[in-house]
Amino acid sequence: MRAVFIDRDGTIGGTGGGIHPFDFSLYNFAPAAIKSLNQIGVKVFLFTNQTRVGRGYFTEADLLKGFKMMQKELAKHSAFLDGIYYCPHSPDDRCECQKPNIGLLLKAREMHNLKLEECYVVGDTGSSDMLAAYKAGAKKVLVKTGWGKGSLTRFRHEWQDVQPDYIAENLVTAVDWIINDLHKYKIRV
Repeated sequence: MRAVFIDRDGTIGGTGGGIHPFDFSLYNFAPAAIKSLNQIGVKVFLFTNQTRVGRGYFTEADLLKGFKMMQKELAKHSAFLDGIYYCPHSPDDRCECQKPNIGLLLKAREMHNLKLEECYVVGDTGSSDMLAAYKAGAKKVLVKTGWGKGSLTRFRHEWQDVQPDYIAENLVTAVDWIINDLHKYKIRV
């Protein structure tokens, strides 16, 4: 089973930084991009650090309500997520699920019988999304939205030993590349 793990803040919406779940909004192009993956049978998972829960900015119940609101918005466009994997811990907790650690990816692997080396990670942050993908052996797609441009310039030193497989303008061009990559290798999903 192939899957695409997509970061939330800065990749499908928001600004790149963690914001209150009730203030989060999808980029206008995100539902169509996700729907493109849904239509070819690729699993699509949200994969996000939400450290503001652990730091007391909002509750986990607020976060879950925000996820439901986001799912409803996607459904209006006939798009959906196959699952949501999130880390609610503070950075001080030193958990295994907070990106760039791969606990979230390992959990999804076990639940969905995935081969992570056949999966893709799409995100805007090199020091968390791309490093997690690298550690898991997944293909790495960096988007320039959110913190993406800063990840490629000002913060490139934080992940200098890792090269993205593709650098996309946004989620649409990331998904186009993923679909072409799957077809290029005649990979069945």
